Amino acid sequence: MEPRDDHQTPFTLVRAGNVGYTAMMLFARHPTRLSSVLEAEVGFGAADMGNKGAVGMRTLYSDPDGGEAELTFVATHLAAMEWNLPRRNANWAAIMRGLTFANPEEVLSGEDESEDARLLPRGDDGDEDEGDGQQHARLRRRLHDLSVYKPSSHLFVAGDLNYRIATTPPPAGAVLPSLDPTSPSHFSVFLPLDQLTRERRAGRTLHGLVEAPVKFPPTYKYMPMEEGEEEDGGGFFDESGYYEHGDEDDDEDDDEDTDVVRWRFASHRWPAWTDRILYLDAPPSDPQIEVRAYDALPVVRTSDHRAVFLRASVPLAPRTGPLSASDPRRRLPVEIDPEAWARRMAARRKERVLGWTLLLWGSREGGWVLLLALVVGLSGWYWGFYRVSET
Repeated sequence: MEPRDDHQTPFTLVRAGNVGYTAMMLFARHPTRLSSVLEAEVGFGAADMGNKGAVGMRTLYSDPDGGEAELTFVATHLAAMEWNLPRRNANWAAIMRGLTFANPEEVLSGEDESEDARLLPRGDDGDEDEGDGQQHARLRRRLHDLSVYKPSSHLFVAGDLNYRIATTPPPAGAVLPSLDPTSPSHFSVFLPLDQLTRERRAGRTLHGLVEAPVKFPPTYKYMPMEEGEEEDGGGFFDESGYYEHGDEDDDEDDDEDTDVVRWRFASHRWPAWTDRILYLDAPPSDPQIEVRAYDALPVVRTSDHRAVFLRASVPLAPRTGPLSASDPRRRLPVEIDPEAWARRMAARRKERVLGWTLLLWGSREGGWVLLLALVVGLSGWYWGFYRVSET
């Protein structure tokens, strides 16, 4: 959506948000072209807390020529472990129900008020049924607009989706994917086993979304090799040609940031494409999103995942084409949870209690606070006890 001669303009942080460990940062080269930035969040970890969850942002992009595009972004972290496939699908259902960009209860209460104002003498029962049907349709449209599947918005979903290629860990001695294109175990042979593609096509997750062709290796689970391990010649160099710490040069300088990460796949997990970016494309008769690049970033020593990126051009034109009967922009796969915001507020209170508890019991600073509270408490008890005894 940016002109090619604008690529040297630096990005500016527009908004940042998080739910638990899952965060999103919205950057733009021209922040003034973004308006009406909305945020949303949902937790589906233990007790609906945000140790697993999703955060969303929605904004309107306007270019100088008058073109506009509404953009919705979702970052999420779904349930881990090979056997947790049903849980991951349930997590996505929780996003569809609870990740709303306004409070559904306010929509419902507004409709109730308008219904009270509309209660006037009417004709036959047919007119009453028709009015109720129109009100119900209007309510569904308003709730639909709060969801991630707002009909007028483009949608991008990214994160550690955690879908694997098997429901059990690999047995001892299992053949893991190779980066050698001539090998019979090249990673492309394992891609048809991908759970996300299978579940998505079956209509059980990421409804309506599409993905650019996956041509990169599995993004999990990586084990950076230590110096002693490198001597046996095993493992892989990062084939991308990038270097750790942001040094992209290939010169023989004396700095310490030209360390190419040598790695291998962990043997106790099937390598899988856990990290993905999908999007909701326009109807076939409308201008389509043009994917320019979809690839994995270099391996880093501080993570067992490999991040991915998507570069795409989004049409600055309103949707005009018809939607298919199965398109989630026409009918939501699940109903919106009217109490989504209330549940999130209750979960946030639990997170604060748990956070303070972990801080007090799990950190040096917290230990000093507890010790000080103990000393103050004992001192108060001591002086109070002896003062009572003296009297």
